[in-house]
Amino acid sequence: MSTVAFVNVALRGHINPTLPVVAELVRRGHTVTYHTTAAYEPDVAAAGATVFRYPGDGPPLAGPPTPVTLLEQLARTALETLPSVLSDLRLTRPDVLVHGAACPWGPVAAAELGVPAVSLFTTMAFGRRVPSPARASRTLLAEALTRPRSLLGYLRARLLLTRRYRTRGLPLVDLVNARQPLNLVFTSRAFQPEAASFDRTYRFTGPSVGARTSDPTFPFDTLRPPVQYVSLGTVFDAGPSVLRGFAAALAPLGGTVVVATGGTDPAALGALPDNVVARRFVPQPELLARAALFVTHGGMNSVNEALYAGVPLLVVPQGADQPQVARRVTELGAGLTVRPEDATEATVHTLARRLLTESRFREAASALRVEQRRAGGHLRAADEIEALLHRTGPHEKRED
Repeated sequence: MSTVAFVNVALRGHINPTLPVVAELVRRGHTVTYHTTAAYEPDVAAAGATVFRYPGDGPPLAGPPTPVTLLEQLARTALETLPSVLSDLRLTRPDVLVHGAACPWGPVAAAELGVPAVSLFTTMAFGRRVPSPARASRTLLAEALTRPRSLLGYLRARLLLTRRYRTRGLPLVDLVNARQPLNLVFTSRAFQPEAASFDRTYRFTGPSVGARTSDPTFPFDTLRPPVQYVSLGTVFDAGPSVLRGFAAALAPLGGTVVVATGGTDPAALGALPDNVVARRFVPQPELLARAALFVTHGGMNSVNEALYAGVPLLVVPQGADQPQVARRVTELGAGLTVRPEDATEATVHTLARRLLTESRFREAASALRVEQRRAGGHLRAADEIEALLHRTGPHEKRED
């Protein structure tokens, strides 16, 4: 059996889709290592991987990122983490390195070790006809000129990376789009925009949804249909007033409204309607299996899980790739989109009523559910990684 190393950005939406793949590779007899932070160590260890922690508190990726600040953070983090990551990997000597497409220290580590690599797209795939939010463009340049400190920080870190490491396979600018000869995209060809424009190095394996630790305290037995679920993610802070507004907009539509508050204390929402349940975190896949509507920020992982369950969406995109995801949901008829600044109580109420009462949204989401499941999910992703191992065979790892 082989050793497979996972190197990834320590953010929930990037970690979660990889865990079922890790568990499946371990089940098949492979040794799996995973670089992450202390916050995600329990989940990664539960999947069966040997955990290596990033130095300190890990990659400082937080706040609502703009493309320029994100690029600076990623380049700087690559410099800070590579010495430790390479030291660990030279001890474990992996046969293949699997990294997030938005994890620039992954491809650099693979090049330094001289091992084959796999890139994982927990977003949609980006290419010539599906531009990445961080691609070189006039928009990016204009933003960079308004953030000179971030621009200089990026340029300095990127230059030092080039001087110290093998960076031939790393994009010069678009650090969230690090491609490899094998790229696994965690969505279906049906959801991926311009899917036909991507060559065979891209494999659309569908959502990677596996069993997670159950929450026995969640009151599933008290939920009444239609179940309406609100979660605006863990990176963008919605705040109590915003979450309270969504609860007030949805409660009159009946059933049970579940609000995941994330970093916000549920008590900060104050008094809520009797049919609203507010908790910091909820068992999302289990809840989506019962839901009639999902109000979401449009993170790819959340949208994938909703479509895997066939649930219509009201998307409130806030940044990063979320506007692109929201457009795709709307194009395919599986939901509606509202800008954060337009998400008044009255507007959210009206849009949610449409999603609950107009059957075409449920029908479109159900059709995508079939395609998402047909793509193969974590089992297909594990198959692709094993196929690469069989094609490449044992590798001579660099010692320098």
